[in-house]
Amino acid sequence: MRIAFVGPPQSGKTTLFRAVTGQTAPPPATGEHLAVVKVPDERLLWLEKLYKPRKRVEATIECLDVPGFSHETPTLQAEFRKSLPSIRKCEALVAVVRAFDNPAVPAYRGRIDAAADLAELLTELIFCDLETVTVRIERLEKSLKKPTRHHEQEKRELELMLRCQAELEAGRPVAAAIHSEEDRKAVASYAFVTELPLIVVVNVNEDRAAAPPPLQAPHARATIALCAETEEQIAELDAADRVAFLRDLGVDEPARDRLIRCCYEAVGLISFLTVGEDEVRAWPIRRGTEAVEAASKIHTDIARGFIKAETVSYEDLRAAGDIKAARAAGKVRLEGKNYVVRDGDIINFKFNL
Repeated sequence: MRIAFVGPPQSGKTTLFRAVTGQTAPPPATGEHLAVVKVPDERLLWLEKLYKPRKRVEATIECLDVPGFSHETPTLQAEFRKSLPSIRKCEALVAVVRAFDNPAVPAYRGRIDAAADLAELLTELIFCDLETVTVRIERLEKSLKKPTRHHEQEKRELELMLRCQAELEAGRPVAAAIHSEEDRKAVASYAFVTELPLIVVVNVNEDRAAAPPPLQAPHARATIALCAETEEQIAELDAADRVAFLRDLGVDEPARDRLIRCCYEAVGLISFLTVGEDEVRAWPIRRGTEAVEAASKIHTDIARGFIKAETVSYEDLRAAGDIKAARAAGKVRLEGKNYVVRDGDIINFKFNL
């Protein structure tokens, strides 16, 4: 899974990227910067204490920072557009907009207006997708004037493209035109940016970091308020100092952790867990994944030789105290291939090669 950080210049986008990823090196010449981040999961910490494995392996996501979006000059606009192919390969967008006051940091367009900045960014993304849709409609209409063996397929695609065009022209994302899995497959090759789940981050002053976001973004899966500069400072602290710092802010955890989990959930990912002497590990899968497909994430041989999935929920295991007590309480289940795995399931796959 890869998420793209987008936003106007001076929004704190790159500061937040550094806070989330721990990266401090300057971006490459392309202006893009990619880093891998562990998904925080307290369940693994408890399982690590119980099983004392050699290692703990969290799920991960990739974070991509791209040049800031700007309409102030054609050059800056072109720099952002150069990154569109990379953005289209992502599975979610984090849009960072500025709501903090700092005279030392020049404001984009000479204003501090998070809602206006977000609207301008979303309009640009909509326009990018509209260009793609318009070109495709023109080609389909031309092709449909000739009898071909793909006539019915192209007719259905044209209907979908016209629906996408109507939503985009109304200022809504392509996602609003996607009504089924069949629609999703039909548009997959176009990698529309407005089909991606959107998480909006409003970058506020430190004294407002614990308050509700000052705006609610249309079409966003979530809107989070945080202070990117403070989050970067928190990320540099050791564990003990971090707890005290968060307490002073009036929050329980770094906002970066909430953001990472929010991205994970927005894409529709959950984690099943495996435990043992070697490792405790979180395995990311799509929500709705069946047990045999989850087994293939570990190894294709396990899926081929699948017999049963010995399963206990994390909550039941923790309540029981250990696996022996969980068995005695009847909380350990044997599930078949078509069992739909739930978030936090601890699974031991039984298989025969």
